[in-house]
Amino acid sequence: MPNLRKLVRAYLLLCSFIPAILPSLVRAQQSSDASKTAAQRDGQHDFDFEIGSWKIHLKKRLHPLTGSNTWVEFDGTSVTRQIWNGRSQLEQFETDSDVAGHIEGLTLRLYNPETRQWSLWWANAKVGAVDPAQVGQFKNGVGEFYGWDTLNGKPIWIRFIWSDTNTDRPHFEQSFSDDGGKTWELNWITDQTRVGDQSAKALAWPSSEPAKTMSQQTGDGQHDFDPLIGSWKFHLKKLDHPLTGSTTWTEFEGTGVCYKVWDGRAQLDTVELNSPSGHIEGLTLRLFNPQSHQWRLYWANSKDGVLSLPPPTGEFKNGRGEFIDQEPYKGRAILVRYSWTNVATSTPHFEQSFSDDGGKSWEANWNTDQTRVSDESDKAQ
Repeated sequence: MPNLRKLVRAYLLLCSFIPAILPSLVRAQQSSDASKTAAQRDGQHDFDFEIGSWKIHLKKRLHPLTGSNTWVEFDGTSVTRQIWNGRSQLEQFETDSDVAGHIEGLTLRLYNPETRQWSLWWANAKVGAVDPAQVGQFKNGVGEFYGWDTLNGKPIWIRFIWSDTNTDRPHFEQSFSDDGGKTWELNWITDQTRVGDQSAKALAWPSSEPAKTMSQQTGDGQHDFDPLIGSWKFHLKKLDHPLTGSTTWTEFEGTGVCYKVWDGRAQLDTVELNSPSGHIEGLTLRLFNPQSHQWRLYWANSKDGVLSLPPPTGEFKNGRGEFIDQEPYKGRAILVRYSWTNVATSTPHFEQSFSDDGGKSWEANWNTDQTRVSDESDKAQ
């Protein structure tokens, strides 16, 4: 009986605690559920607020991470248009300042449906290359994105923050950290004001009509891809198992549109393909470097929202464009070559090849033949 009395007292004591601890348990479960929901939320339309035309007012710290507190202010404009129904965007940015001069830039935003994060890639027309990406997501209406770069020869962390995104005056801040994120110094502020007609017609992409004549060429290579501007049908052949001796190819069809950026010194080439493995949405961002007179070609697929790095880099000679880089393939480092021919015709040809012997021999594994869509069809799209 003594043991029974102890059990009864313990039971009654436990019952007395339940009303006190139950609210805490419920709150903990609700917090856990909320965190889980936030982590799993689909953020593919979090940047929809940016679609449209803007006036922008900017403040820039002249000498970051030096103790300087000297700022300059200037104004500019930007236009953001959607790709892949909002799962990617291209923002074109233009401004003038007495200190920095004329700036043409762009930001390519790509959404990764697996990680549910965005990667933000910035490029300046003076360089023709993308900076390292800032990666992150939105929580409670605020977007935080982190990446790294170098400043004055030292590695630093960079943080982007977007706020007030549910208004017509979204706010952007960039900060640097040289101590691993322990402290941050603000160095760039952008305030946007929405302007103009935001209709689909007003926000149509810049001319996708083909270049009228090759006389627009300047001779330095910056218009070498102009003939690809416009709408196309694609016929593709893909080698099923590259670098294995296989000769089995798969064929499929697609469509695409190539758009002019920076008056042709950059291009956004979009493509939709129906393959045996499913539907493919892809894009190529081509950037011209006015110093080296070469092009960098960046590819991305909507399935992972990742920009392929490093980009094949090269130029056109005698009507043939060759662009080469080194990439990993099945654990080995190989050379990858893109070749463009017949670009100035209505049937341009693209070929991708691999080499696992340092370029001594090449095996083609992807062929694309394009056919220009008629003007009437182009306007209908």
